[in-house]
Amino acid sequence: MKAVGYKKALPITGEDALLDITLPEPIAHGRDLLVEVKAISVNPIDVKVRSSATPPEGEYKVIGWDAAGIVRAVGDQVSLFKPGDRVFYAGSLTRSGTNSELHLVDERIVGQMPDSLSYAQAAALPLTSITAWELLFDRLGINAQTTGALLVIGAAGGVGSILIQLARQLTGLTVIGTASRPETEQWVRDLGAHHVIDHRQPLSQELKKIGFDSVPYVASLNQTGHHMDEIVASITPQGKFALIDDPTSLDVMKLKRKSISLHWELMFTRSMFETPDMQKQHDLLNEIARLIDAGTIKTTIAENFGTINAANLRRAHALLESNTSKGKIVLEGF
Repeated sequence: MKAVGYKKALPITGEDALLDITLPEPIAHGRDLLVEVKAISVNPIDVKVRSSATPPEGEYKVIGWDAAGIVRAVGDQVSLFKPGDRVFYAGSLTRSGTNSELHLVDERIVGQMPDSLSYAQAAALPLTSITAWELLFDRLGINAQTTGALLVIGAAGGVGSILIQLARQLTGLTVIGTASRPETEQWVRDLGAHHVIDHRQPLSQELKKIGFDSVPYVASLNQTGHHMDEIVASITPQGKFALIDDPTSLDVMKLKRKSISLHWELMFTRSMFETPDMQKQHDLLNEIARLIDAGTIKTTIAENFGTINAANLRRAHALLESNTSKGKIVLEGF
C-alpha cells in the first residue's frame, strides 16, 4: 500500500523529511478496524512527532492521526462497525499513523462519519473535536447551564475553531477568543465568538477594553508560557485554567494566590492507556456527527492541499510550523 513516512527526524525543508513509500497491507484482529483512508488532516502533533521522533534503524515511521474513510475489514471482537461503514477518528499515538492507504484503529475511538460531509470535511474534525470537548466538559466541568465568560487563547487554530463553536452552542458562556490578524479575527467571529481580542497585547488590558475585569475560565491552546502572567492576572479568583500545549516551563505557584485550578488535556490519554472509559471517544464522535448533521456546528476546514503525498504533506507541515494557519489543513486521496 502507498504511505508517507520518514527514517530520520529532519527539518521540513528537506525532501527526506517526508517520503513516498510502499508498505505491506495490515490485517485487522481483535477490536481493530481496517480502514481505507479517504482523507486526512494535519495537526501540530504531526509536526512535533516528525521533528523529534526517529524510528529504529532501517525502519520507516508513518505519522498522521486524523482520518476519514471506509471500513474494509473488522477484527473478530468488533461489535460497533461493519465493512462499508463510513467512519472518522483521530487514531492513537502508540500506533502507526493515518498517512497510509490502509490503517488499523481500535473501534472504541472511532465514530460514524457525519452524513452531510465529504471525507475531506470530516477529516478536519476528530482530533480537535475530541480535544475541545474533553477540555470543556471533562476537564473544566462546564455544562449547558454554565454561565460566565470563557477566554480562548489561540482561538483561530484547529482546536480553537471547534472549541468556540461548542462553547457558544452548547453552554451559557460568553465566549471571548484571541486572534492577531484581521483574517483570523473574522474567522473567530464567524465561528461564534461574542468578542475577539488581540493576543499580541496584554490580555488583562484587552479584556478590560471589552468590559471584563476577569474571567472564570481560560483555555490556552498555544504559547501558554508566553501568556502565563497575563493568564493569572485575567482569571477570577477560584477560576479554572486548562491548556493543551507544551510550554518549556510553567510556574504553577503563580496560581496559588487565587486558588486557580489547573487542567491538562491530551486527547490521546484514553487510547494510550486503554482507560476503562476509552469508548467515550466513540460516543463523543457520534455526538459531533449528530451536531454537524443538525447544523449546530460546522466543519473547520480552511485549506485543502490536494492528494496525500510527501510533497503536499511537507507543504502542510511547513504552514503549521509558520504559526499563521487557521482552522484545519486537509488532504484527500492517494
